[in-house]
Amino acid sequence: MKVAVNLLVFLVVLALVTTALLYTQQRRIIFPAPHDYPREALPGFRLVHTQTDDGLRLSAFYRPAAPGKKVILFFHGNGDNMVGAIEATRGPAAAGHGLMLVEYRGYGGNPGSPGEAGFYRDGEAAMRWLDETGVAAASIVAVGNSIGSGPATEIALRHDVAALILVSGLSDLPAAVRRQAPFAPRWLVRDRFDNLSKLARVKAPVFLMHGAADTLVTPDHLDRLAQARPDAAVARVAGAGHELAYTALAQAILTRWVDGLD
Repeated sequence: MKVAVNLLVFLVVLALVTTALLYTQQRRIIFPAPHDYPREALPGFRLVHTQTDDGLRLSAFYRPAAPGKKVILFFHGNGDNMVGAIEATRGPAAAGHGLMLVEYRGYGGNPGSPGEAGFYRDGEAAMRWLDETGVAAASIVAVGNSIGSGPATEIALRHDVAALILVSGLSDLPAAVRRQAPFAPRWLVRDRFDNLSKLARVKAPVFLMHGAADTLVTPDHLDRLAQARPDAAVARVAGAGHELAYTALAQAILTRWVDGLD
């Protein structure tokens, strides 16, 4: 009996310690900011700086739009940076659309630590910078790839943007985590990125694009988002995985849809 009690106590303590570690250290896993990043603007872009309402000065890349074109406000995925964002937006850039490539706190040499609330502040800082530069919200298309779907959706909820596009978007982060770690309860995930509850309240047109073979953010996320927003345009790309945003096909589809906006 004593051995059984000791074993039970050990297992309980182990579970508590494991849960505590997962809770406190999860952002190191969820936000693996690349160590290599550009220190200066890449060709065709200006290195600009935005100011968050909690006092952070953040780097971003910007290129203006050609006359009559939209500005793509792009939020990259959790394992990417502005170099990858350039690759994911070559299509709309070639069509003359402007680009504001947001770099998050804790990424690309920026100060601060990544997290959901911080990402929303970073998006707001980019919107303020665009407004001060003379770019109206009505000409901005918020685009979020993967976890970037969170800040993109939040910005589209808060501002009267021209449109919202989610590529490989999350219905919510706990659902994505649970798929990869079935043992992790939803309450353990600190950052929610609950796009599902917000999407119906976004006033702008919505376009949802997802790879049918995505194993990281699986297509059931698309299904839930589409159910929450029945009037959304939907593209399910056969054979594409989570790399969808970087493919020429996806960029052509995205650009064509943006070109069709009023």
